[in-house]
Order: sequence, then C-alpha cells, then structure tokens
Amino acid sequence: MNNRGILLVNLGSPDSTSVKDVRKYLHQFLMDKHVIDTPYLVRKMIVGAFILPFRPRRSAEAYRKIWWENGSPLIVNSQKVHRLLQEKLDEPVELAMRYGNPSILQGMHNLLKNNPKLAEIFLIPLYPHYAMATVESVLVEVKKTITKLNLKIDLNVQPLYYDNPDYIQALAASAKAYLNREFDHLLLSYHGLPERHLKKSDPTGQHCLIKENCCEISSIAHNTCYRHQVFRTADLLTKELNIPRNKYSISFQSRLGKDPWLKPFTDEELRSLPAKGVKKLLVICPAFVSDCLETLEEIEIAGKKLFLEAGGKEFQMIPCMNDHPLWIDTLQKWCSEPVELL
Repeated sequence: MNNRGILLVNLGSPDSTSVKDVRKYLHQFLMDKHVIDTPYLVRKMIVGAFILPFRPRRSAEAYRKIWWENGSPLIVNSQKVHRLLQEKLDEPVELAMRYGNPSILQGMHNLLKNNPKLAEIFLIPLYPHYAMATVESVLVEVKKTITKLNLKIDLNVQPLYYDNPDYIQALAASAKAYLNREFDHLLLSYHGLPERHLKKSDPTGQHCLIKENCCEISSIAHNTCYRHQVFRTADLLTKELNIPRNKYSISFQSRLGKDPWLKPFTDEELRSLPAKGVKKLLVICPAFVSDCLETLEEIEIAGKKLFLEAGGKEFQMIPCMNDHPLWIDTLQKWCSEPVELL
C-alpha cells in the first residue's frame, strides 16, 4: 500500500441549527487569531462581549433557512466530494473541517486508522485563493496537529489554484448551464477580507493597497494577495465563458465589524445595479467550492431580496462546483501530480 493519505479541508459548519451549536462554532471560528487578528485578550473581549451575545441567534435563524434534512449543505456537499474522490483513488482520502466537525484531528486519526504506516499527507485546502483566515489557518492547524500526534511524516500541499486551468475549466463547466438564459450582467461575489489582512500578508510591506493599481503591477506580493488572486480568477473565468468586460463586475460579501474591508460591497452593488439598467442578474461566488451559508442564505435568499426590492426583475445564483464531475476529475488529477514537500 502506498503510505500516503489525502486530506481535504473545508471551512466547516455548526453541528446543528441550535443557538448553542452555532455559538460553539462561532467561538471556535472567531477566536482563531488568523480570523480576528488582534492580541488574545482583545480578541476574547471582542468575541465574548460584542459578538457572541448577539450573533449566534441571528446566525442560527439564517442556518435554518438553508439547512437540509441530512444536515449542513457545506458538510453534505463536501462529503459527496470526499466519497466521489475516494472512488477514483486507491489511497485513503479523509475529509476535515477547519472549524466544527469532522475536525482536522479526527481526519488525521482516520487516515492513521486506514494506514498505520502513514508516511505522507497530501493536503488540499478547499479554498482557491490565499488568505490568512483560510489557507494559512488550515496550514497552521494541520502542522500543529501533526506535532500534537507526534507524527514523523511528510506534508505536502496542493498549490493555490485560483489561476489553475483545471480549476478554471471546472468552474466554467459548472456555470455554463446557467449562462444559456438571457441576462444583463454577471456579478462575481467573493468573500470579503479586512484590508489589514492584505497588508499583513504582503511580504514587501509596500505593495498591497499602497501602490496605485497594485493588483496589476507584477510583485511577489501577489503570491499571498487575495485581492489580486480573485481578480485573476475573474479575468480567466470570464474569458473562458466569453463574457465581455462590460457585462460583469466584482464585489465582496460577508463583511464583519467597522474596519475597512475590500470594496465594492456585494449588498450595495445588488441595491445599485437595477438603477444602472441591470434587470436580469446572474451571481456566481468563485471563492467557494461548496455551497454554504454565504451562498445559499446571504446571496440566494437575502441578496435576491435586495436586488428585487431595488427594481431588479430576475435573479439567479449560479451554484458552486459542489460535486460537479469535472471538479472531481480535477481533484483526482492533482492527487497524481508531484508537489514540493513543506
């Protein structure tokens, strides 16, 4: 047996829609120093005094709107991907969540159970773009867990795939069926980030959000710049789908707090587009590979309501890739390609 195991890691979800489970999940998520990047005591005060007393109830209500009979859409979709990929590979494949269950620790235990002689883990973070709060957080937690388990194994990681042709083609293939209808505009809505995260991730300290048109000027900073990477995905995807530049735009959703976040904001765009003549709107969320609260509730329910109330006539959210066959084939291909060990 090959002594390698494959670990897929997605964001995660509460165990249920109860306020108790949502509070537990939000506490784990928001206390991650890669998410709220303040000193521990400040972060504890922000989360404990200003967020957890209020947000879990609202979030639980939002989760109830999109929850499936068999569980969280993000978990169920990720489990389908896990099962279909395992069917294509001889090596053991496990699924883990950065927050909630199954945990990264549980995923590693499962890999060891399936292969006690495990010598290598191939990690695939289910995030196409780099961010402190996603890819970096997963890498840190996986390495910490390897140390905690006292494992003497190699770790290698799927390189960022925001501009990988296979990812772009899979994303385009999953969207094409929705482009057959007549539409005025395509909005590419990406998860937002605080501007300070971009600056913290800039190894030069003098490029991101400092230089004019920074995302268009070649720099080593682009290796860890979420903004540059989502712009690049948008450019490649719209070219693959033959959508002209005047028929699409980019926005950022899911902001939290009062600090400056990446603009333009998705909710504000949804309100303003009808006045600009956009009556038939398509929305796609390329930062997510699996449909989740941010796509199914924030965009498909709340976002649609904003657009229609502002004068829009037709609204269609394009689902994430989820378990699209070409996405599964892409993951299988990546599992067979050599990558550098960390």
